[in-house]
Amino acid sequence: MPLNVDFLPHNPYRGVMLRNVAVIVMDGVAPFELGVLCEVFGTDRTDDGFPGYRFTVCSPTNGPVRTGSGLQLLPQSGLAPVDEADLVAVPAHKQGGEFPEPVLAALRRAHARGAYVLSVCSGAFVLGAAGLLDGRECTTHWRYADELARRHPKARVQCNSLYVQDGTVLTSAGTAAGIDACLHLVRQEHGSAVAVKLARRMVVPPHRDGGQAQYVEAPIARTPDAPTLEPVLEWLVANLDRSVTVDDLAARAHMAPRTFARRFRAETGTTPHDWLTNQRVLLARRLLEETELGVEAVATRSGFGDAATLRHHFGRRVGASPHAYRTTFRARV
Repeated sequence: MPLNVDFLPHNPYRGVMLRNVAVIVMDGVAPFELGVLCEVFGTDRTDDGFPGYRFTVCSPTNGPVRTGSGLQLLPQSGLAPVDEADLVAVPAHKQGGEFPEPVLAALRRAHARGAYVLSVCSGAFVLGAAGLLDGRECTTHWRYADELARRHPKARVQCNSLYVQDGTVLTSAGTAAGIDACLHLVRQEHGSAVAVKLARRMVVPPHRDGGQAQYVEAPIARTPDAPTLEPVLEWLVANLDRSVTVDDLAARAHMAPRTFARRFRAETGTTPHDWLTNQRVLLARRLLEETELGVEAVATRSGFGDAATLRHHFGRRVGASPHAYRTTFRARV
C-alpha cells in the first residue's frame, strides 16, 4: 500500500538501515533542493545526539556541475558511492532532455538491492526515466505533474500530495516538500522524537497538513472554450452566489436537461456540478485571501450556502480548511 503523509508507528521497510546517503547531481541541478538534502542528511549533528550519516555528493563525470542558478559545484565523487548507499537522492533538475544512462543504471541497481530512492521536485523525472515510477504512486511539483504523467503513463501521479512513498521509492513536490519527505524518512527510520527534534532545530514544522492544491495559484474564474454554452457559463461565473440546478441551466441554454448535461460534458470535460463547485472554490479562495469576510459570509458569497458545505468542498479540493488556508495565505496580500 503506498504511503502518503501519515505517520507510521511501525516501519515495514526496517530492513533498510539508513546510515549511508548518496546524492546524485547533474548540470542544471537546483541549489535549494540540493541544500535540503545537505541540511537533513549532510550536516553533522552527532554531538547533539542526532544520527550521523556518511554523506556523498556524486556526479556522473566526477567533475564540476553547473547549477540552474549559474553556480558551479565540485562533487566529492563519481557514481561509485551510489552502489553502497542506503538512500540515493536526486534533487530537482531541469526536466527537459535526456539523463545520462550511467545515472539511470545506478538508480536501478540501488532500487533492486533495496535502497531507498528519493526525489525532490522535478528530480522525479530522473526516477521516471530510470523506470522506477512505473506502476507506482508518485508526485512532483504541481506545475510538472501533467508532464510527468504524460512522459511516464505507467506512473500513478498524485498531483496533490506533498510527498508519496511507494515501497522504498519516495517522491516529493516542490522545494519545502522535500523537507517534509526527508523528515518523514527520518521519522520512519529513527522515530518520531528524532524527527521532531530535527524539525525544531531546522525551524520547520515536523509535519504539514494538507496537500499541494492549497499552494496552486487560484486563477480568475473564466469560462472554457465552449462555443454553445459560453453565454451560460459566463452568466454562472458572474452569479456564483445563486442557487441553481441543472434544469435551471438547461432552460437558460434552451435545451432539455439531458441534452444540456451531454453538451456540457462534451464542451467542458466535466459535469455541471463539478464545474460549478470548482468555480465556487476558486472564488472562495480569493475571498479568503483578499477580504476580511468570515467563513459564513465567504460560503454565502461563493454559493455554498453555509460554512459546513464550504468546508466540505474546500477541504476535498484544496486539501486544507478555509481557516488554515486563510492563515497561510492572507498575509501575502
